[in-house]
Amino acid sequence: MESLRQLLFPYGRSAERLDRFLAEQLPELSRSQLKILIDDGRVRLGDKPVKPSLRLRGGEAVTVVIPPPEPVAAQPQDLPLTILYEDSRLIVVDKPAGLVVHPAAGHREGTLVNALLHHCRDLAGIGGELRPGIVHRLDKDTSGVMVATKDDAAHQHLAAQFKVHSITRRYLALIHGLPTAASGTIDRPIGRHPLQRKKMSTQSRAGRRAVTHWRVLRRYVADGLALVELALETGRTHQIRVHLSELGMPVVGDPVYGGSQRGKALVDPELRAMVRALGRQALHARLLGFIHPESGAYLEFQSPLPPELAELVAYLDNKYRLSVDPAEQALSFGESLPS
Repeated sequence: MESLRQLLFPYGRSAERLDRFLAEQLPELSRSQLKILIDDGRVRLGDKPVKPSLRLRGGEAVTVVIPPPEPVAAQPQDLPLTILYEDSRLIVVDKPAGLVVHPAAGHREGTLVNALLHHCRDLAGIGGELRPGIVHRLDKDTSGVMVATKDDAAHQHLAAQFKVHSITRRYLALIHGLPTAASGTIDRPIGRHPLQRKKMSTQSRAGRRAVTHWRVLRRYVADGLALVELALETGRTHQIRVHLSELGMPVVGDPVYGGSQRGKALVDPELRAMVRALGRQALHARLLGFIHPESGAYLEFQSPLPPELAELVAYLDNKYRLSVDPAEQALSFGESLPS
């Protein structure tokens, strides 16, 4: 059902463009949504449609007709979901490796969005469509905590937190290589690879700033491996995988950035077989923290290592006679890592 909003531009206020006034008065709508409403003639002064550049000078009554959200092309599918938290504004899930987040060419079905469309019966609409709001993504073969929103206001609130880097994100990765330091920061821009368009690179001419903080949790010296915890300051595509690979320390099992090739050179035959059987990069989003868009409370959610990664780490810990749970060790370091 359509909703009607009546807005009055007050006398005594400095003249202002219509589109800026609408963005202030209707924060639940994005600028692109407002532009579509204006272009469709759904924003009017009296009975006349207006242009976004119209200057309001005082006393104008603006009518905005907001259409009901439209169904999206993606279809609901009854797929298994591990839900860590849910309310009327958002949902937090533990995404398994192998699950694509959003429908795209080659992955029209069986995605996280398809599953959320089936599970969430209280979607209020994102961008004029009845769909979950995907604020951030995990690569198909990266497991761990993700949040999705159910309405525009929650989506914009979470997106703003990601934009100013106030979201807390912690990852665990098993990598090839033995860092010489206990911790460090990688600050290198990331963009599309200049020659291989399916890859990202720090050598791109159009790269955007990308910052990854890391700390060593384990050193498996004889095998040339390390378990590291990472905190993201930015969220570029493949950021962790690119940063580590270009330092000569690719994520174990990474088929795109060198981890798979390095795995073939492991001397321990049992370890080599376990890495080959893993079939994906050994990267896991273990923690996500953010401010709830309605309550203002800080919420934090954790995901344990999935069985295939936990088994690999346990094998190495037993081999090196390490007894401290790496998840507990990561938690002890979490407070000192940047958000």
